Amino acid sequence: MKEALIATITLNPSLDQHITVDGLVMDGTNRWSRLHRYAGGKGIDVSRAIHEMGGRTVAYGFIGGPVGRAVEILLDEEEVPFSFTPVQRETRTNFIITDSKTSEQTRIDAPGPHISKAEFERFQRKMRRMRPSPDLIVMGGSLPPGIPNNVYNSIITEAKTFRVRAILDSDAQWLADGIKAKPYLVKPNVREAEELLGRELPTEDAIIKGALDIVDMGIEIAVISRGKDGIIAATSNEVLTAVPPEVKVKSAVGAGDCTIAGLALKLANEESLSKACRLAVALGTAAVLTPGTELARRSDVLELLPLVKVKKINPNRLSRIIAGQ
Repeated sequence: MKEALIATITLNPSLDQHITVDGLVMDGTNRWSRLHRYAGGKGIDVSRAIHEMGGRTVAYGFIGGPVGRAVEILLDEEEVPFSFTPVQRETRTNFIITDSKTSEQTRIDAPGPHISKAEFERFQRKMRRMRPSPDLIVMGGSLPPGIPNNVYNSIITEAKTFRVRAILDSDAQWLADGIKAKPYLVKPNVREAEELLGRELPTEDAIIKGALDIVDMGIEIAVISRGKDGIIAATSNEVLTAVPPEVKVKSAVGAGDCTIAGLALKLANEESLSKACRLAVALGTAAVLTPGTELARRSDVLELLPLVKVKKINPNRLSRIIAGQ
């Protein structure tokens, strides 16, 4: 059976510069000890992780200027396939500063280039002509200036006309609007789910109920990520928890994107939700073992896979949660 093709969409890609300093001094001179550059953005990260695990993927989005060319070169060096839409203005640069003494990280993200109406229309035409047609589309992240706020809703709706399933990983108004188009899967973290549902989710039972409420919105699979506590995944038929082993965190950047990659890899190939959750958590956990935005290494993922604990929520407990007991 041929491996499924997963397309990713990054409307606001970036060149991520990861700077390490040995003791960050505020209002003073700092000298970095290490500097690494990576191609960044949610969809791009997902494609990089999928490729690392041997899956088939193509990254789509906007790219512009010398910085955009640098992003393409970095992807080419990793042998990650891409098909970007060129734009007049320059792709953004983001900075991740890690203090090696405290292990604290600071992100400084740029808003991104303004995308013209003509550039957006060219991108839309390319999406309609995707060849070969993907089995799954993953989209997420922030939007650059000039892109309508309902763009994820539009992409999901159009994907459905081609019978292509869509995964949405975004937040705030982009998640709230995109979810109205009823994508196949959404993966908010706890904070994003609280914002979407308009209530706090302070306990595991509350998170389970929150995931089920998202399924009731017409979503086939709702996954809520909980950082070091793993994920909770819900469908209309079952709820699963997947918990990683304890590890030493080097950088949390890209962990959520690697989690999405694991879900996409298994689900695009029609494997079970249980297997998808196991790979998702192993990939997300492997990502925190690497510095900067280096993402997960295949060898780490394979070591972590048998250590991830996947459990189906007991029907009696589920009944009590639904009843609010």
